[in-house]
Amino acid sequence: MDNAGYTTLTRQAGLLREMQSVANNIANLSTTGYRGEGMIFAEHVRAVEGPSGSLSMASANVRNVDLQQGPLTETGGTFDFAIEGPGFFLIETPNGERLTRAGAFTPNEAGELATPDGYRLLDLGGAPIFIPPDAASVQVSPDGTLSADGRALSQVGVYSPASAADLSRDNNTSFAFQGELEPISDSSVLQGFVENSNVDPITEVARMIEVQHAYQLGQSFLEREDERIRGVLRTLGQ
Repeated sequence: MDNAGYTTLTRQAGLLREMQSVANNIANLSTTGYRGEGMIFAEHVRAVEGPSGSLSMASANVRNVDLQQGPLTETGGTFDFAIEGPGFFLIETPNGERLTRAGAFTPNEAGELATPDGYRLLDLGGAPIFIPPDAASVQVSPDGTLSADGRALSQVGVYSPASAADLSRDNNTSFAFQGELEPISDSSVLQGFVENSNVDPITEVARMIEVQHAYQLGQSFLEREDERIRGVLRTLGQ
């Protein structure tokens, strides 16, 4: 295969990853706290001998997480929290601490707030948040301060990584991170709300069509290139 074929193959591999990303976004249109993602394409140019003088290769190995605010839905749930502004909740999982925007929590058997998967919500000090079993009223103020029957108990932590590039998706709604986290003070924690997926279905369908078209063009080129090489080999073999 010549340089044009290899270049097209690398592009096709990137387009396939982009299509997988689009498919995952569409599948999570209704997932609470889901952050959309896309692929970052990079071009690598290398000098080569011959009339062309250079060879260009495309790659798409880096996923870009969309951190835009998603729409909020009012649930009225005492332990449903949504972040208005940047930042994430910090939860404790068997694989380490993770960041999430999915704020549907409930007290576990020990009285600690946890996700539906059982992962504990952590406060600004990195400790689990305990809810007294006899608490008649639980309130959360915009700065995350959680009170039971008028008595402050803890403060829900809102954190952000130093860079979005430090995030790597752990599952559909949680992210692993590198480096130190920074507490966020200019965001509000809303009680009785959850944040919906920030994926725009119209945009994703348009992206899907565009990527499919680009992939089909690349596939057609590879098929024509293959036929050209076969024709050359048949001619030389006569």
